[in-house]
Amino acid sequence: MGNPILVEVSRGPLVESRHRGAVAVVDADARAVLFLGAVDRPVFPRSAVKALQALVLVESGAADRYGLSEAELALACASHSGEPDHVAAASRILSRAGLTCAALRCGAHPPIHQPSAAALYRAGQTPSALHNNCSGKHSGFLCAACCIGGADPESYIEATHPVQREVRAAIESLSDAPLPDENRAIDGCSGATWALPLRKLALAFARFGTGRGLAPQRAKAAARLRAACAAQPWYVAGTGRFCTEIMRRFGARVFIKSGAEGMVCASLPGEGLGIAVKCDDGAGRASEVVIAALIARYCALTDADRAGLEPYLRPTLRNWNRIAVGGLWPTELIVGKP
Repeated sequence: MGNPILVEVSRGPLVESRHRGAVAVVDADARAVLFLGAVDRPVFPRSAVKALQALVLVESGAADRYGLSEAELALACASHSGEPDHVAAASRILSRAGLTCAALRCGAHPPIHQPSAAALYRAGQTPSALHNNCSGKHSGFLCAACCIGGADPESYIEATHPVQREVRAAIESLSDAPLPDENRAIDGCSGATWALPLRKLALAFARFGTGRGLAPQRAKAAARLRAACAAQPWYVAGTGRFCTEIMRRFGARVFIKSGAEGMVCASLPGEGLGIAVKCDDGAGRASEVVIAALIARYCALTDADRAGLEPYLRPTLRNWNRIAVGGLWPTELIVGKP
């Protein structure tokens, strides 16, 4: 049997599309709160685990050695939009370690933020690796490589590099899931990505959000990264983007990070919960609706919180003339019965 329908999409009076997927919500002791669909099937979390990957930046001592600010730590957890201040922050991180853009191995692409992309081309410039949405993560990896004895920064994205071995070990420890080589692939930024079950991803984020089950140093590192993202959510994504807007509204109450192909993970520290969502068709718009609905379901919200969440819980679809033509909404499986 396939995964259940999580989100429906209307056009006018009719349902035009349906998005299927899987959802896992667990606590830090791996107790199931909500399982929907194939939560034991390995999935690639992609950029949704950047904050877990950034633990090596703090635990290696690199964040302190190079005096990284909250904005720079948030960028290390980010899929940023390539806006000028994002690019400047990535450049600063590299310069702290005596490096330049030439050290990045993530590749170049135009800024996700369309006005920034247009301004770049109007100025007669071409995108560099600093504009890549992963340049903050890669800059953090490079700083860690410069702090780990015997680690060659040149090969920092290789799966066998000490930095990537530390990243792999951290995810295995937080999730209680082994990451075998047969589950390894290459991510969009050329680094390694490992598939693991959705329920294990949710466990990792429950532990990341609460510190429960973690060694003191790792719990402290996780708290530092969460605090940086809560204080500087614009650096985690960018202008008008889902992760930024949700964390801007909820602050430290919600940590959220999206990834490619319909992946989103979240921590609800006050509730002690971790969440992992994967939409079968890779639709980010659907996974965002699901996460918004789960925040509404499991967090204690004020009336103002609910009003602020509504545009993400039931977004309106508009055409090029800005006419409302339909919308999205979560199914009852996600919302839960009153």
